[in-house]
Amino acid sequence: MLEGFAIIGVVILIGYLVGRFHLLGPNPAIIQHVLSRLVFFVLSPCLLFTVLAEADVRDLFSRVLAVSAISAIASMALFLVIAIVVWKRTVPDAVVGAASSSYVNANNIGIPVAVYVLGNPALSAPVLLLQLVVLAPIILTVLDISTSGRASIGRILLGPVRNPLIIASLLGVIVSLTRLTIPPPVIAPFALIGAASVPVVLMAFGMSLHGSKLLEAGTDRKDVILASAIKLLLMPAVAWFVGGFVFGLTGTTLFGCVVLAALPTAQNVLNYAQRYERGVTLARDTVLITTVGAVPVLVAAAALLR
Repeated sequence: MLEGFAIIGVVILIGYLVGRFHLLGPNPAIIQHVLSRLVFFVLSPCLLFTVLAEADVRDLFSRVLAVSAISAIASMALFLVIAIVVWKRTVPDAVVGAASSSYVNANNIGIPVAVYVLGNPALSAPVLLLQLVVLAPIILTVLDISTSGRASIGRILLGPVRNPLIIASLLGVIVSLTRLTIPPPVIAPFALIGAASVPVVLMAFGMSLHGSKLLEAGTDRKDVILASAIKLLLMPAVAWFVGGFVFGLTGTTLFGCVVLAALPTAQNVLNYAQRYERGVTLARDTVLITTVGAVPVLVAAAALLR
């Protein structure tokens, strides 16, 4: 578990140094914009397709999926109610905050944790399925409509079809469901390109840290604190309660649900925020706080449940 976090920390540090010394040019904003579009339109779709295409259907549709869905929806709902009803936030900012509260890093942290801590890399597959096939389409569609100002039925229906992340995820699930065998020479280029997604996202995140302060004055600090608290405390607590008392999970499976729910916010949320230019500071600060804070939370969960 700590090994996975150490690897991620080193890559983020390298990204910070790249931004600090302007190794890619004097205008970091333009560079981050280009990298975010590269990840959004090319790298991440290839990664999502290969990960879901190679997942076992039996692992995808399980009680772990149900527990993950309930804990994620509960976390999103709480943030949305407070942000929109109490704090009167705009829809795009509230959606970014809700995603920051519930969208876990099931790939570049979840997979190493599933391997080194849970001993079963397939445990992260249901969370990936939930986020990529259900949550991401909803988040991206709402962001697309709320930032463009156009909300026709046709735009709502065509929104997921035009999104490369959603298209790639659906194709991967179809391959998994049909058990279609893709020849290695065909899928190898997608796997090679997709492998660049995680390090590029992490480095872009590190670059965004240069010149910025955590919980900087003038930003939505309340939103960051709320999103981080929900992500680190409420979401794993809901997973433990629902998994143990509703679905009767025990042992490693219950522990796995709690661990997956306690993972930090995914850098994908920052990528979405940058893509639509809403809630960027909120997403960035929440990713950083939950990445650091997830370590003691995961250690505490291991001590209590194992």
